[in-house]
This record gives sequence, C-alpha cells and structure tokens, in this order.
Amino acid sequence: MTKKWFSARPFVLGAMVFSLFLPAPAWAQQSSAQSGDADPAAALADALVEACRANETQFSNYLAGDNGAAFRALPEAQRTAFMKRLSLSDSPGKPLLSSDDHHHTVLRCRAPETTVEYRFGTPRVHENLAFIPVKVVDAEEADFGLVRESSGWRLLSLGLVLLDVPQLSKEWVRQDLAAHEDTTVATLRSLAEAIQTYHNAFGKLPESLAQLGPAPKDQISPERASLISAGLAAGKQDGYVFRYRIAPDANGNDNNFELAATPESYGKVGRRSFFMDTDGKVHADDKHGAVATYEDPLIAGEKAPVEKSE
Repeated sequence: MTKKWFSARPFVLGAMVFSLFLPAPAWAQQSSAQSGDADPAAALADALVEACRANETQFSNYLAGDNGAAFRALPEAQRTAFMKRLSLSDSPGKPLLSSDDHHHTVLRCRAPETTVEYRFGTPRVHENLAFIPVKVVDAEEADFGLVRESSGWRLLSLGLVLLDVPQLSKEWVRQDLAAHEDTTVATLRSLAEAIQTYHNAFGKLPESLAQLGPAPKDQISPERASLISAGLAAGKQDGYVFRYRIAPDANGNDNNFELAATPESYGKVGRRSFFMDTDGKVHADDKHGAVATYEDPLIAGEKAPVEKSE
C-alpha cells in the first residue's frame, strides 16, 4: 500500500498554487546575508531527521513562520500525528544520513516496524523559495517547499499542501474520525456475516456476541464458535461499542437480527452512531453518543428495500 504524507484539499491547493506567483510573505523576505549560505537540502534533511526521531522540540524549529508556535500549541496526539505523516512510521526511528552517486541526500529512518528511505533530488531555488523533490522508496514522491527566514531555511509546503498547521490539524481530526467510522461500518458488515455463518452452522442465531468468540483449540461449539475476535465478542472494537439483538419476525421465528455501534468516547473516534436493520441495511446519524435506530438515514450507497406489492 502506498504510504501517504498529507491529503490535499481544494482550498489548500488553491492557496498553494496562488502563493507560487506571489512574493514571499513579509516574515520570509530576508537577505542572503542574514540567512548565510545555509543549504535548503540540509535543512530539510535535519527536519526529517527530527521527525524520524519524533523529537517534537527540535522539529518545531524547522517550521516556517508562526507554524512552529502553532505546532507546539497542538495537543500531544496531533503533534505526534504530524510527525508520523513526515516520518511515515508509527514509532520513533534511528536516522542514518548518506548520499548517492550524484551527491544527493539519502536518509534512512529505521523504526522497529519498518525502514523508510528518502532520496532527495536536485533543489530548485528561486530567491527565498526552494523546492526539493523527495522520493520515498516503495512509496510516493513529492516536492518539499522551503522558505528562507532569518534563522535559515524552514518547511513551507509538501506537494501542493501549504503547511498551515492549525488548519491541517483540524482537517486531520476530521479525516481520522471519518476513517474510524468507515472501519466501523466494515466491522458491522463482517460481524453480520459471522452471525449468518453461525446460523448456517448451528441452525440458530447466537444468543450473544460472546458465542462468536474464540474457542480453545479443536473445541469449536455453539458456545464458542471462533468467528470473531475476543474484543469484538466482548462488544468493543476500534473505539466503538457493538450491540446485538435478535429480532423475531412476524411469525415469531428467531431468524432476524439487528446490530448497533456507538462511539465509546463521542467525538474522539467518531461522531456518528450506526444501526444495521434486519435487511442488512446500515443507518447512521450524529446521535451525540446515543444508539442509532432504523429511523435514522441510510448511509451513502445503501438503497432502501423495495416494498413488496400486495
């Protein structure tokens, strides 16, 4: 799977493209004498080294303008997420700097779960702006934009994304919530499949999610069917609480069921609550942590069941 740095949004794209045709902002208009002969590639390498190390204090010094202060003011989780998007790793790593045959910088960030290798291209420098193409081995390529300040070169953009830390942090929160919610819908569907598998195997619906949980080796039974994880069998997964209810049909037969999922901590992992009706359709709405019902709207892509004519 291709690793991602930052997601570009239309307003950010517009701001970045527009900025390329304007003079550098006042805080960036510094003379060469003030900033010395600092190398923008070296500054970018130093920034990525600190991101690799997850060194928040040093990393913030490489952000342009007011972004350093804005970064330090973020909650810890958002500061960590910001650096992870640059290091492409979920845990701190050990950086190793070298160069290729063209004397371009090569940086390897060795983390416990992976090693990320950055290969720098030739910088394009115009007055107070510099753009450096960076290729991550087995991942994506993007241009890093830097601006020259009195203290040296500082990070300004990544690809077409202007590094506006406060705005980006809000966007990341929204993206993370949406991703958690999408995962929850997928979990509801897989849970429904597990319940159907149980019904096919044992001729009845389980009385609780616990009966779908892991069984001792070679001891699968109606009490422990080994169809879902222990956490989900206990009713929780990825920050959501799952509920299961048998819904007898018009004849009193226990062949139908309903599922619900609500955020365990509203607003942190998700805002919407979800409900799967007896037709397998998923409904959702922002219930402020309350349980969703069949009266809530269907999620995008779902179609209401066609009513049968008499």
